[in-house]
Amino acid sequence: MRMVDLIQKKRDGKELTKEEIDFIINGYTNNTIPDYQMSALAMAIYFKGMTNIERAHLTMAMVNSGDKIDLSLIDGIKVDKHSTGGVGDTTTLVLAPLVASVGVPVAKMSGRGLGHTGGTIDKLEAVNGFHVEISNKDFIDLVNKNKIAVIGQSGNLTPADKKLYSLRDVTATVNSIPLIASSIMSKKIAAGADAIVLDVKTGAGAFMKDLDDAKELAQAMVEIGNNVGRKTMAIISDMSQPLGYAIGNALEVKEAIATLRGEGPLDLQELCLTLGSNMVLLAEKAKTLEEARNLLEEAIQSGKAIDKFKTFLAAQGGDPSVVEDLQKLPSASFQYKFEASQDGWITNIVADEVGKAAMLLGAGRATKDSTIDLAVGLVLHKKIGDLVKKGESLVTIHSNAEDIHTVVELLEKSFTISHEKVTPPPLIYDAIY
Repeated sequence: MRMVDLIQKKRDGKELTKEEIDFIINGYTNNTIPDYQMSALAMAIYFKGMTNIERAHLTMAMVNSGDKIDLSLIDGIKVDKHSTGGVGDTTTLVLAPLVASVGVPVAKMSGRGLGHTGGTIDKLEAVNGFHVEISNKDFIDLVNKNKIAVIGQSGNLTPADKKLYSLRDVTATVNSIPLIASSIMSKKIAAGADAIVLDVKTGAGAFMKDLDDAKELAQAMVEIGNNVGRKTMAIISDMSQPLGYAIGNALEVKEAIATLRGEGPLDLQELCLTLGSNMVLLAEKAKTLEEARNLLEEAIQSGKAIDKFKTFLAAQGGDPSVVEDLQKLPSASFQYKFEASQDGWITNIVADEVGKAAMLLGAGRATKDSTIDLAVGLVLHKKIGDLVKKGESLVTIHSNAEDIHTVVELLEKSFTISHEKVTPPPLIYDAIY
């Protein structure tokens, strides 16, 4: 088997076999296939696409290129959630304890963030003492005992995907649906989930800015999951403006606590209930989505959800008393108001620019080596469709620096106020099974 022949086969739009895809991924992982040939194949895939079966074979070849997490010792159906990312995406902090509180095992492998704010682990580390450095045995024991635990990502999970992603980044082949879908799904499958709920974002603050592209990606990932024996579904949700109000690590922990009490932003609460209902359904803890949603709403109202969050924090060294005393979370030295320049309605919020403003404060990482400031960030007070008065606060800026002029400049570009009222965008566009 020769790589040049396989490049030509894909260039001509033909379907690669499982054996051919395994040969390619194994050869690229062990350095017998050079970057220049893999680049040529990636470009051929970019233009010619892949069939559903090819995508499934590519995903599993990348899964098998490294470590796989064995969750078979955990009782019940393990359901994972993946979001394609956005600004103020606090869903995991809410979903994990909420779903666990109704008996669904949540064995979560998470990473650190690169971009607007930290990842799930960074956010949780805003709670004093919380850590994810636990053994696999302790991880499994905690999930069996409490139905929830979070561990850091394994260093050798899907090495083929890491290598291929770096290559795509410098060869203009990132925006290929087969390559994006197989990349995301390989990590979720290697992490040991039995079933997967996907939150595919669309809008200005999302990777997939076009709704049709987001639907195509969601469909591709759902088909991959189902083709390799993992029950998979996707929700298409809006990211044309930040989700919730908080953008920043400790600030998002506060918002998650409020949401678990039933006092959080309506959009964040609704998205968590929608995603969570599907997780509960796939875990077979309810027979219908309506029944699943009722279970989750009752867990919030009864206090079971917030109690599960406390149990989760304490089990991994965190101080559960932060739930009752938010002052124990890191707080910034300065708070500044960003005010409306005129009367009118908010007609647009450029989510990715707001995210950049939070990163400039130190809430996120510009590079992998950047240090995150867990205290800083932004809290929005208005969303698209809201009426504002001149001088009213649109955003509270939480900063540890006195000079915030670059942050203010970004926010000025991010908010559009008009005399014409607009309808807020829908939160959820579609569900794909």
